[in-house]
Amino acid sequence: MNSIVKSIKALEILDSRGNPTVRVLLELEDGTKVSSSVPSGASTGEYEAVEIRDNDPKRYDGKGVLKAVANINNAIAPLIVGMDAKEQAKIDAAMIALDGTPNKSNLGANAILGVSMAVAKAAAASSGLELYEYLGGTDARRIPVPCMNILNGGEHADNSVDFQEFMAVPVGAPTFSEGLRYVAQTFHALKKILAKKGLATSVGDEGGFAPDLQSNEEAMELIIEAIQNAGFEPGKDIMIGIDSAATSFCSDKKGNYDLKWSGAGHKTSDNLIKIAKEWVKKYPIIFWEDPLAEEDWEGFAKFTAELGDKIEVIGDDIFVTNTKFISRGIQEHTANSSLIKLNQIGTVTETIDAVRMCRDNGWRYLLSHRSGETADTFLADFAVAMDGGHLKTGSASRSERLSKYNRLLEIEMMLEETAIYKWK
Repeated sequence: MNSIVKSIKALEILDSRGNPTVRVLLELEDGTKVSSSVPSGASTGEYEAVEIRDNDPKRYDGKGVLKAVANINNAIAPLIVGMDAKEQAKIDAAMIALDGTPNKSNLGANAILGVSMAVAKAAAASSGLELYEYLGGTDARRIPVPCMNILNGGEHADNSVDFQEFMAVPVGAPTFSEGLRYVAQTFHALKKILAKKGLATSVGDEGGFAPDLQSNEEAMELIIEAIQNAGFEPGKDIMIGIDSAATSFCSDKKGNYDLKWSGAGHKTSDNLIKIAKEWVKKYPIIFWEDPLAEEDWEGFAKFTAELGDKIEVIGDDIFVTNTKFISRGIQEHTANSSLIKLNQIGTVTETIDAVRMCRDNGWRYLLSHRSGETADTFLADFAVAMDGGHLKTGSASRSERLSKYNRLLEIEMMLEETAIYKWK
């Protein structure tokens, strides 16, 4: 069949926060038709690839993406139409060259990624393969452990918790479907606990609860209680993952922090490391993402030296899915894992390159959604294809999060007894 790209069209749609984002409609010569929708982050790293916004205050408070849509329709489409969708790396390289900037600020990472994802989807469909099979090969059968965000703080919520995400991680489950049940039941158990205490059960951007608490540590205590009330054993069935998103409360670029939302006051890198060491001894923590800020390379390395043999230390804002920064992190022992977000770097090929660099150097990598999501399930297939072992894509609420979990249930069913579910 002919997998040549016949047409590409883009339009402006809304993401899970009601903000504009890009959708791409792509058709091949063989009649294959696909669409892809691009996520958008709130807690963003300074060095992420740039998403183009219109900055017209009369439309969506300046957040419109008509410029990105026009870049696809008027610049990218004429370049890509006529190319073979099965040549993903070639197409992505062509878009990068057309953009001509190191951070995709000309055409926009949102424009480029929308086309890149659509190309991968179309090539898979044209080949008669599921997307995870096409991208991952015949051995793509590892379903990731779902790191479910059940309590939010920081920039993902309007409350008194500094750390952005607290996640339930079902490492003790025998299968993905059971793991999803473990953490979904924990989510509902937490809701009952919060309601009984008179705390808010409203949710943040990623579906986790966002109560006002007395301290950051109270979040840990509540989650331990929820795990137990759901009928599971903390540290055996379910462990805890934390994303501090420390850049959001870093007061400068010199390792000084202000735990402003909880009122805990000013801290240094060493203070935060001391807190983390105490928590790791006290609680069943399995990973800690962005414990320090994106510019605090020295502090990050200290954190890893102290705790890297006990937990997975994940860099997000500091690495932004960019092999340049991941390579530096590997050389300087900054962390032992990298978060992987497609829209941080802007193409499928470059995202795979980041995964490959982690894998080749003995690092782990955590596939991740964004706070502004769509119902597109590309990430679920991508996580299976990349064989990373764990994925974070939100809570057991909000359909744009559950669409990824439900897609993974479908993939598990397709794989039947050949599916693999394990942390490492």
